[in-house]
Amino acid sequence: MESISLNYNFVLDYLSEEEIFKDFEIAKKHLTDLINKTTTFSDYIGWIDYASNLQKEDLNEILEYAEELRDKIEVLVVIGIGGSYLGTRAILEMVRKNFYYLQKKENEIEVVFAGNNINEDYLHDLISVLDNYEYGVVVVSKSGTTTEPSIAFRIINHHIEQKYGVKEASKRIYCVTDKQKGLLKKLADEKGYKTFYIPHNIGGRYSVLTPVGLLPLAIAGVDIEQLIKGAIFMEKNLTQNLSNSNIAITYALIRNALYKTKNKLIEILVSYNPKMFYFLEWWKQLFGESEGKNGKGIFPASALFTTDLHSLGQLIQEGNKIFFETILNVEKSLSHLIIPYDENNIDELNYISYKKIGEINHLATLGTLIAHSSDNVPCVLINIPTLTEKYIGQLIYFFELSCAISGLLLGVNPFNQPGVEAYKNNLFALLGKPGFENKTNYLRKIIEEKLNK
Repeated sequence: MESISLNYNFVLDYLSEEEIFKDFEIAKKHLTDLINKTTTFSDYIGWIDYASNLQKEDLNEILEYAEELRDKIEVLVVIGIGGSYLGTRAILEMVRKNFYYLQKKENEIEVVFAGNNINEDYLHDLISVLDNYEYGVVVVSKSGTTTEPSIAFRIINHHIEQKYGVKEASKRIYCVTDKQKGLLKKLADEKGYKTFYIPHNIGGRYSVLTPVGLLPLAIAGVDIEQLIKGAIFMEKNLTQNLSNSNIAITYALIRNALYKTKNKLIEILVSYNPKMFYFLEWWKQLFGESEGKNGKGIFPASALFTTDLHSLGQLIQEGNKIFFETILNVEKSLSHLIIPYDENNIDELNYISYKKIGEINHLATLGTLIAHSSDNVPCVLINIPTLTEKYIGQLIYFFELSCAISGLLLGVNPFNQPGVEAYKNNLFALLGKPGFENKTNYLRKIIEEKLNK
């Protein structure tokens, strides 16, 4: 199978091979511990071989229930936040055509998302739209206590029961949650919702290739079997290769070397394909939550070129050089469009007549790459043959494994997110959740002093 690849030649003006691979043996040990599940943080590495261990009957169950719901609905509402929705949205937008909503075919499902914000207008508008369509719900939450999806699910659950009645509504709601505990699990058991399980040893941001992503993607019509095949291919490719040609190790080593020795504090993940916008968002959560601890971590930023070259290009070229770039280079377009010849040539573009748009985009990639890397912006190039499910599966697994190795090289636990609890607990206290009374008084005092003077 053709595979994604990594090119770091544009980093070698800033780091020698010796500098890049200085900690290779340490990285290899981290990878070995991940493979053997002997790392210090082994409680949350079930993702490392989940795809290859996924049973055919489990995949078939997802496909069977996906088809059952597809037959009833026009719209699917996916409720979740962070890792519970970002990967799903990223994959969906990469495999669907641009302007999909203007060219829907019969029986194709529109997917909308809720529970990733607490905006009143957003939820009100969503409910108003759902009045007009046949719809179903996939709600994703391991605990069932996260505020944003909990609020959204209560509102949408109320709406769907009013619209269809309790019995029919229960057949249109699927839950993805913990197998043994949690409020969503309790609610699903009481109401009789079909439930799929998030493995206990897989955290949210590493979960897109579990029912968290596979179920809603299957309902939307994505080829999840090819997605899994791509992930399995990359798993075997990266876990059976302990040499310095392992691209996950290499990428992790480059990131850490630039951060520790060259003061490169920001990584900009760049795509020249607008369909990858939410993949960039998924990647930011993956690396941001995994590495941002103990006063450490590369800040994950993103940009869509060539669009953002007309807003950020000046800063990247001549601004403060505390960043490096990782470019996602999609090598082949799925469509072909040629610039026509114009006899009058008023726009003076005949010099590129008969060129494909994809060819021009590729040349823009190369021109920008040379410009930035020549001016103290190291650039890593990740080549993706094309945006189809099998290569997306490869890409996801590559980044998950690279992130784990990179975090371990940094000396942090790449699988927890203790800092996120701070805002959650403050919100619980300000909302008056039982058990948070002491914190409520403390926060109200701060608000009075800082905001209400």
